[in-house]
Amino acid sequence: MRTLTELMDTDPNDPEVRDLAKRIPQSSEALDALANAGNDVRTTSFQLCRLANLGLDHTDPRAKKIAERIFASQRKDGSWPVESDRYQMIPMQTAAPLRGIAAIGLATDPRAERAYDWLLDKRLDDGTWPTGISHGHKGYTAGYRRLPRSEGCRSNTTAALACFVHHPQRRLSDDTRRPLDVLLGRETRDEWTVGYEIARLVGVEKARGFFTFYQRFDLAFVLELASRAGASVDDERVADLAGFLADLRGPYGLWEHRDHPQLSRWLTLHILTSLKRLDAGDWTGTDLRVSFRPYAKGRPRY
Repeated sequence: MRTLTELMDTDPNDPEVRDLAKRIPQSSEALDALANAGNDVRTTSFQLCRLANLGLDHTDPRAKKIAERIFASQRKDGSWPVESDRYQMIPMQTAAPLRGIAAIGLATDPRAERAYDWLLDKRLDDGTWPTGISHGHKGYTAGYRRLPRSEGCRSNTTAALACFVHHPQRRLSDDTRRPLDVLLGRETRDEWTVGYEIARLVGVEKARGFFTFYQRFDLAFVLELASRAGASVDDERVADLAGFLADLRGPYGLWEHRDHPQLSRWLTLHILTSLKRLDAGDWTGTDLRVSFRPYAKGRPRY
């Protein structure tokens, strides 16, 4: 259904599209996501992301019910309680539940808007998000979570961006594009991580971790974030990223998933839809290209 509507621009009222849309809510993938929603806010929120990946939204009463459970634990300031005895504030505490809510189309709900405002209040001067506040002091950002020429945390910044790109207005604002500009500066080309996010969305990989939730730098996911924010291939970094992924395309037109061959069509759909959005994009960043190394190269002992 998504291939027909998102790639081939088939009319939503086409008989085949309507038939597929009716089947999805009772598909094994949808039922699995619903069954594993659980009670933990982060886990529950990611199940909403899985349902959104299948084409479901808040008009499905089961998805709406899950969202209401998440909203029920939201605090008055728009955030959700931090799940740590050490930290007083972690952007991820709000970005994680907000992503699921936004993914199913509730980004403009007044409660969600308060969460967006809370996230904006926690930004650093360059628009990125920090690791958090621990005992009144700025939290430590491990090397693998660092951003080039920034004190921001890549994991928390990616989490926040994953929320903002699903907002119909905020996705094209400077609040989204400024941190994206910094994220695109991390020019690493890891093939082994491509498709990790789609593997979690389909359910063949577990959605684990908190600070480490976005530990793997999935370039297919980065391209999706950029394309949803209105990025254009006129940005050299975006063009190089798209070109790198294009070079990984197999001889039969599909992108092969490294660890899960059965996901190749899902991965192909995600990359092709991102590339299609880039064709309509009009934004180019202003940050400079920079080589990046997560950890300083150690001096040899001998």
